Amino acid sequence: MAFFDYEVLRLIWWALLGVLLIGFALTDGYDLGVAALLPWVAKTDVERRMVINTVGPTWEGNQVWFILGGGAIFAAWPFVYAVSFSGFYLAMFLVLSALILRPVGFKYRSKRPDAAWRTRWDWALFVGGLVPALVFGVAVGNVLLGAPFRLDSDMRAFYEGTLLGLFTPFTLVCGLLSVAMLLLHGSAWIALKVERGPVHDKARAIGTVAGIASILLFAAGWAFVAYGDVGFRITSPVDPLGPSNPLRTTSEAVTGGWLTNYSLYPWMVIAPVLGFAGALLALFGIRRGNEVAAFTGSSASAAGIIATVGLSMFPFLLPSRIDPHSSLTVWNASSSAHTLGIMVFVTVVFLPIVLAYTAWAYKVMFGRVTSHDVHTNVDFY
Repeated sequence: MAFFDYEVLRLIWWALLGVLLIGFALTDGYDLGVAALLPWVAKTDVERRMVINTVGPTWEGNQVWFILGGGAIFAAWPFVYAVSFSGFYLAMFLVLSALILRPVGFKYRSKRPDAAWRTRWDWALFVGGLVPALVFGVAVGNVLLGAPFRLDSDMRAFYEGTLLGLFTPFTLVCGLLSVAMLLLHGSAWIALKVERGPVHDKARAIGTVAGIASILLFAAGWAFVAYGDVGFRITSPVDPLGPSNPLRTTSEAVTGGWLTNYSLYPWMVIAPVLGFAGALLALFGIRRGNEVAAFTGSSASAAGIIATVGLSMFPFLLPSRIDPHSSLTVWNASSSAHTLGIMVFVTVVFLPIVLAYTAWAYKVMFGRVTSHDVHTNVDFY
């Protein structure tokens, strides 16, 4: 694409990948949070149907961000896609198995009036919300820690990890942070979308706990990164215009390596500040009964936490903890300049359409779900 050189195209797609991941967290993230909260905020069938129908009109469309994120990794960062999707295959299978429960749960729950039947599907929705939230966080923790892979001289990837090996104290902190972050987001959404009453009050109570947990776990993760054996740095010269060849880069693991960017680019501190400040705003909104402030804060917190990961790691995309020289970066793992240029053009054309349609859909579906709606609306789940 003549408008941008190779370096700029790589930076554009690094930023767009972050935008897609944040978009997924902000939209499908509250869907996951709502599903994980379902057994705890709603006890009667009417209450649970109210909660389910807060996301009923939009949950399918929200999954588009997940698909776009996977597609962007495949097209823009093929090395990253090949290593992560094959190496983390069992974890991906676990996530997809849990996600499959969501559409089935939504569609089949109300097919029969039997209470036991509906309760089983409610727990299926709970699993479909909690498990992906936990595993996504654990996966991000493993990316920060470095994935157990290596490349040979022919750039063939060899993954030397196990499913249980993905769960370490640091990655569990990341997983629990992901769960707390999405529970906060989901509770803020429920409080915003359901009528005031028992469900609304329980969502606020759980949201308070989730908000406090988000702050404490984010701080704990920051301490791990600062003082634990977490972090990498590039030791070879960097050529932002060079060919995509991971074997041309040498890297090393270094304690506190993920904090280097904050001294080089002080403006990046905006991301962690947003993560903490957003959670505080969400707590303020929840306690004051200001649902708009609560949801705005939970959204800002999720965006800040995810942006903190990307900005801290730059230019790394997927470091290797068993062979740091095999680490994949923005500069050595991208598609060709021609491919990235075409993708930028397609994104410029179609992303505004997706955003416009999404905004229109949310406008049409705006409003609170009430118990009266559950009894009278034949289109409700």
